[in-house]
Amino acid sequence: METSSPEETEALAAELAGRLVQGDVVTVSGELGSGKTTFVRGACSALGVRERVTSPTYTIGHRYHGERTDVSHLDLYRFQDQVSAAEWGDLEPYFDGAIAFVEWPEAGAGVLPPPRFAVRLRHAEGTLRAVSIDEC
Repeated sequence: METSSPEETEALAAELAGRLVQGDVVTVSGELGSGKTTFVRGACSALGVRERVTSPTYTIGHRYHGERTDVSHLDLYRFQDQVSAAEWGDLEPYFDGAIAFVEWPEAGAGVLPPPRFAVRLRHAEGTLRAVSIDEC
């Protein structure tokens, strides 16, 4: 699929959000600036999050209260290689009782819970974004 604006990316995420239940994990991969946080913002809005959704790059994670369930948004970009067992102990609570979106999931390989969906975004021609969503 392709989206041509942040609003289209958010609408696509909202469609996916309608299929999610508490405990689901969604990985969100893509190069810098490809729309990962925009995608998560659209899903959060559809899940009833009324707080401002921002990138958790410097804080690693945010937890929001939605209408149906809590929503966690993690960004593992700052982990140099892989998340260690000790670091996982700090991240694990984000997955309890929530739908979790994980940006840069490659750093969590081997420790993250299995995802229900894997989203990949990439820059396409001009302002277009190519988006793939795979059910795992």
